[in-house]
Amino acid sequence: MLAFELQTEADTLALARSLAAVLEGGDVVGLEGGLGAGKTTFARGAVHGLGVPEETAVTSPTFALLHQYEGRLPVAHADFYRLGGEGEVEELGVDELLEEGAVLLVEWGRKFSGMAARTVLWVELEIVSDVARRACLRAQGVRGDAIIGALSK
Repeated sequence: MLAFELQTEADTLALARSLAAVLEGGDVVGLEGGLGAGKTTFARGAVHGLGVPEETAVTSPTFALLHQYEGRLPVAHADFYRLGGEGEVEELGVDELLEEGAVLLVEWGRKFSGMAARTVLWVELEIVSDVARRACLRAQGVRGDAIIGALSK
C-alpha cells in the first residue's frame, strides 16, 4: 500500500499522471471514495497522463456510464454506481475493451465481484478538507504489486 496526502487538486492530478505512466493495456484501476472525494479528478489526471490531449474534457460518466478516449493506449472511464447487476457490466462491453488493450478506470467497481476480481489496483480517495485529499493505493495481485513497486521508485 502507498499513502499520499494531496494538498491540492494539482497534487491529485500529478499522482494520477504518475500512475498513468506505468499502466499497461488490460489494467483495471478501481476508484473508490465518497461523492466529491476526487474520483473523476483522479481519472482526468490518469486519462491525460495516458496521452489523451489536455483539451479533451474528462467528465464523470455517472449518467453515460462509460466514456472512451484514445491516448498512448485506449482508455475507458466507467461509473458502476447506477448499474443493477453483473449483466449490465457485461452490456457495457468492458471485457472487449480490456481484451483490445484498453486501460479501465472504474468508479464503484467493488459493487460487482467479477470486476472487483479483475482490478489490479485500488485508489481509495478520502476528503480531508475542501481541497485536500488522502489517497491510498492498494495492490491486488502480481500486476498490482508491480505497479506499486514502480510508483515507489
